[in-house]
Amino acid sequence: MKRHLPNAVTCLNLLCGCLALTNIFAGRLEIGAWFVAAAAAADFADGLLARALRVSSAIGKDLDSLADMVSFGVVPGAIFFELLTRSVGAGGLPEWVPYFGFAVSIFSALRLAKFNNDTRQTTSFIGLPTPASTLVVASLPLILAYDQFGVAPIILNPWLLLGLTALLSGLLVAELPLFALKFKNLRWADNRRRFLFMLLAAGLLLVLKAAAVPLVVLLYVLLSVPKTAVR
Repeated sequence: MKRHLPNAVTCLNLLCGCLALTNIFAGRLEIGAWFVAAAAAADFADGLLARALRVSSAIGKDLDSLADMVSFGVVPGAIFFELLTRSVGAGGLPEWVPYFGFAVSIFSALRLAKFNNDTRQTTSFIGLPTPASTLVVASLPLILAYDQFGVAPIILNPWLLLGLTALLSGLLVAELPLFALKFKNLRWADNRRRFLFMLLAAGLLLVLKAAAVPLVVLLYVLLSVPKTAVR
C-alpha cells in the first residue's frame, strides 16, 4: 500500500491542476491561483513522502511529469492567456496576441522532458523548475485581487505580460544551475543556502504576501548563482 501513497498525492496535484483550469477559463483567476498553490503543495509532498517511505518507480516518475505538465505547464499558459485577453484591448494590440501566453506551456513541456532525461539533475536543477515558474504566474491574479500597492495597471500591461512570458520560457530551459530544496540532513553547514533562502522567503511572504512570490523566485535564482559563496 505504501508504494501507492506518493502516486495518490501526485494525482491530487493533477486534480488541483484540472480544477485550476476550469476556474481560470470561467474567469475566476483568483480561485484558479489558489488551486495552483494546492497543486504545488501536493507536488512537494509526493516527493517528500516517496523519500520518507523509500519508494520509487518508473511509473511514479512518469505520473509526476504528466501531472506537472497540467498543473505547471498548461495552467500558467491559461493564466497568461486570460490576463493578456483582458489587457490587449487597452494596449491596442491584435486579438491574437494572448495566444503567445501559451509559449510558457510549450517551454514547460521541454523543461519536463529535459529533466526526465538529464542525469545532471538528480540532486539539483538545470533551469527553473516548472512549479517555481508557475507560482510566479499564479501570483499575478492574487496580486490583482489583493492589490495593496496599486500595481494593477502595471500587471495588466500587455507588454509586461509578454515580457514575463518570454523571460520565464527562457529560464525554464536555460543552462542555469539551481539548488533543490532536498535535505539529506538538517546541519547548517550542509544546508546554509537552503536555510537562508527559506528564512528570507518567509520574511518576504509575511510582509508582502502574494506580491512577494516573484521576488522569492528571483531570490532563489540569485542564491543559486554564487555557488562558492553559500553552500
